[in-house]
Amino acid sequence: MSDVHELGIRVRYQETDGQRRVHHANFLTYFEMGRTEMLRSRGHTYRAFEEAGLFMVVSDVHLHFHAPAAYDDLLLLRTRVEKVGAAHIKHAYEVLRGDHVLVTGSTTVVCVDHDGKVRRLPDWMQA
Repeated sequence: MSDVHELGIRVRYQETDGQRRVHHANFLTYFEMGRTEMLRSRGHTYRAFEEAGLFMVVSDVHLHFHAPAAYDDLLLLRTRVEKVGAAHIKHAYEVLRGDHVLVTGSTTVVCVDHDGKVRRLPDWMQA
């Protein structure tokens, strides 16, 4: 999981605030979509990961807003793996509209079991 994954997102009305701009919290949802679809593109699903008794929890998140996104914009979310540790993965994100970067950010997710105890990532995730 080392290269860049791209996902197109059309901004839905319910994702906007009173000014019809994307509410800041929705970018976290977009980031989750990017992680999930990146995993799927590698032949795995988060559902199967959970069925194996493992979960990924967000331990750190950063967002930097450069410009707003609005209702009906077509956005491109770029997700890339920045670092893989024994029990965590750090992802970096860019949200673009055309050639304009609107939002950059990062998340760190940690692998835990059903009881919330930190666990090693499966070997296939560390590759």
